[in-house]
Amino acid sequence: MSAPSVDFKKDAERITHDLRQRGLIQTALKKYEVQRNAKTAAYQDWQSARQTAAETKWEAINHLDKYLLEFVEKLEARGTHVHWASTAEQARDIILNIVRQKNAHSIIKSKAMTAEEIHLNDALEKAGFEVVESDLGEYIVQLRHEAPYHIVFPAMHLTRGEISELFERELGSAPTDNPEELTMIARRALRQKYITADVGITGTNFAIAETGMISITENEGNARLTAALPRTMISLLGIEKVLPRLEDLALFLPMLATAGAGQAITCYNSLYGGPRQPGESDGPEDFHVVLLDNKRTHLLADAEQRDALHCIRCGACLNVCPIYRNVGGHTYGTTYQGPIGSVITPHLRNLQTWKHLSMASSLCGACTETCPVKINLHHHLLQNRRNAIAQKPVWWEKIAFKGFAFLMNRPRLFELTKPFARLGQKLHPLIKGTRLDPARVWTKTRELPELAPESFKELWRARR
Repeated sequence: MSAPSVDFKKDAERITHDLRQRGLIQTALKKYEVQRNAKTAAYQDWQSARQTAAETKWEAINHLDKYLLEFVEKLEARGTHVHWASTAEQARDIILNIVRQKNAHSIIKSKAMTAEEIHLNDALEKAGFEVVESDLGEYIVQLRHEAPYHIVFPAMHLTRGEISELFERELGSAPTDNPEELTMIARRALRQKYITADVGITGTNFAIAETGMISITENEGNARLTAALPRTMISLLGIEKVLPRLEDLALFLPMLATAGAGQAITCYNSLYGGPRQPGESDGPEDFHVVLLDNKRTHLLADAEQRDALHCIRCGACLNVCPIYRNVGGHTYGTTYQGPIGSVITPHLRNLQTWKHLSMASSLCGACTETCPVKINLHHHLLQNRRNAIAQKPVWWEKIAFKGFAFLMNRPRLFELTKPFARLGQKLHPLIKGTRLDPARVWTKTRELPELAPESFKELWRARR
């Protein structure tokens, strides 16, 4: 087994026994479900909205070359510096070079999952730069030296008491469990960072090809300050973020808010098309956009799973996933957790090293059903499993499944196994949980299903 799979099993075992943390996550996500259902019900036709969003993303991804070039051309016409990064290493180097050229000392950064993906903070800190997360949840997990727990809610695994203790220890604040007071403590600490920052780094929710603008959606206003106050702004985005037209935002902005947080619309929605223009009162003097591939084109080349690039990072699939609800976000050990992370991580990193994520699924289909852009997530998990086995077969699994297929395709032979199966069921309690138990992985946490005293065929035969 690979190191990530060993860590996954160990952490999953620990978290599933941590009833306090599981309770926190499940309570938070049940509240989300209530809010999301209320907001989707307000749509005239939510399913038609999903279909339209899926078709729009299909158009963008299947003509990505055209829309990316249009996006870049419009950006550069307004004085924006556009950089292409094939790998995470290239993206880090580009951003480090920009920061060094500006003789920067401090950096303020708003929420950017692509920055987590390329481990940007670590690279900047190792180079001697101070980097401060301005999103409240991201700031909290940064103080704890942790990765975000969730794509949308980075600190959802923490109680107010734990956050108060953290602020008391790291910021010298007084103890409080009042959410507003905790927010104000973080706000006072962050205000000075905005003022002194030389560079602001943002992520991007959508990139509009028609107008050459990036769209950032947020609830705190921190991204606006990150973009407006420092002299230099850097936006890092995956190449799949492109939408063809500005009018597409009329659907995608409320859909992102509804699917991601159960909101009608996110509080702050901003568009940036370049550095400060003559006559404008604020904005960066210098604007850089870094377009990140990092194996996205490998996924683009896979016609079967290409629609995974439609993802708008709303986190809805995590919120409904029974595996995520039980093992939590940190167990996945990767930037993108839950069903979407389990689908794309083997593509973005390594199939054999990360194939265990696709195995850690109930295949219930809840993720596919909730996805606002209709990504066929649970089928992609099956396809990842198939591809992993085809690439590197496991000899004993191959023998086991061939034996199973041989037996299942021969009804008379299968009939002969029934008496032995019933005998084995009677003897099983004697060996349950020991090394002799062939089902010990299952019976460690669950009861083995009982065989019926008589099969349907036997009952039917007796009736006739």
